[in-house]
Amino acid sequence: MTILEKTSSLLSGIRVIDLSRVLAGPFMTMVLGDMGADVIKIEKPIDGDDTRSWGPPFCGNESAYFLSVNRNKRSVVVDLKRKEGVKIITDLVKDSDVFVENYVPGKMDKIGLGYDKLKKINPGLVYCSISGFGPEGPYAHRPGYDVIAASYGGLNYITGPEDGEPCKSGVAMTDLCTGLYGQGAILAALMKRRETGLGQKIDCDLLSSQIATLVNISSSYLNAGIEAKRWGTAHASIVPYQSFKTKDGKYVTVGATTNKQFNDLCDKMKLEHVSTDPRFADNAKRVRNRESLLPILKKSFLDKDCEDWLFIFEDSTFPYGPVNNMEQVFSDPHVLHTNRVLEFDHPTAGKGCKVTAPAVKFSNYEYPKILPPPTLGQHTKEVLRDLLDMSEFEIDKLTRNGVVT
Repeated sequence: MTILEKTSSLLSGIRVIDLSRVLAGPFMTMVLGDMGADVIKIEKPIDGDDTRSWGPPFCGNESAYFLSVNRNKRSVVVDLKRKEGVKIITDLVKDSDVFVENYVPGKMDKIGLGYDKLKKINPGLVYCSISGFGPEGPYAHRPGYDVIAASYGGLNYITGPEDGEPCKSGVAMTDLCTGLYGQGAILAALMKRRETGLGQKIDCDLLSSQIATLVNISSSYLNAGIEAKRWGTAHASIVPYQSFKTKDGKYVTVGATTNKQFNDLCDKMKLEHVSTDPRFADNAKRVRNRESLLPILKKSFLDKDCEDWLFIFEDSTFPYGPVNNMEQVFSDPHVLHTNRVLEFDHPTAGKGCKVTAPAVKFSNYEYPKILPPPTLGQHTKEVLRDLLDMSEFEIDKLTRNGVVT
């Protein structure tokens, strides 16, 4: 393998104009930036991306939230309420490959940045629109955040303690899934463009992403008429598959999805009589008799501390693990060994800022040195000068008139 093969960007030459804010869109474009795309983040004057103010905690002048999903981007501040600002975006689109926005459907058309206009400027443009509910239907023009889509889409209904209230997930999984669906669709559209020379419009919406990721829960309802419910950490169709409290008040999670795994669990816990009990002979019976089986397991788990159980379960056929807090996650020996944290110096947040690393590894590609999340408008002058060939006089005039910052 040559040095060029090892270091050249996967998306070298791909330019992304990113008008998205908050999480789904910025997460999507961050993934593209990690793979080498040139992501130009367009932000509104004064405040920029909403998440810049979503704190505490703050790191210098930046919120920890903003830092988490905006690495490997350049920030350009443009006032889209001004026709001169819209023209800057259309000029950038001429030599760009991807356009991402997450405004309420119809907003981009009103200001002159809708797909129908931009495809005339650049027929090869891949235009990705992210919204709460999509461009059609009775909810199309409603704003949508993750927790709203998770409520409409059933995730909050099935999340939480069995006898408790509905809960949202600890992180915005509907946003993140939408971002991942979107970046995959963008890459597929770019591949198709190689054949046709034409781009296309991609519509991603939070509710559709949430419904698509209901997987077995939706299938159980659609095909068997079984209404979903909350199970805490347990599983509707597999027993045992949940977290158990240990003697020291911590929790360990185990999943025994086969008879072999269940028998192994019982052997490790010195519960051989349970594995031979005909009520628990297979998973279907264990599910039907969970009210008899789980109290036995819960009582046994209370006999030892969490670390003791982890030692006993070493080399088991069934999967297991502790329920970690953040300190335990980032001090875990496996997490440390696999380098799940990136570190960078930031102009206002200071030295040694940390974010989680990309989840995917490639055999012939190493991620480049991280470009720190930008300060607001940090690259405005650079982009206007280098990409649009604007003179210092033109840039100063736009700045004085408040079109750019």
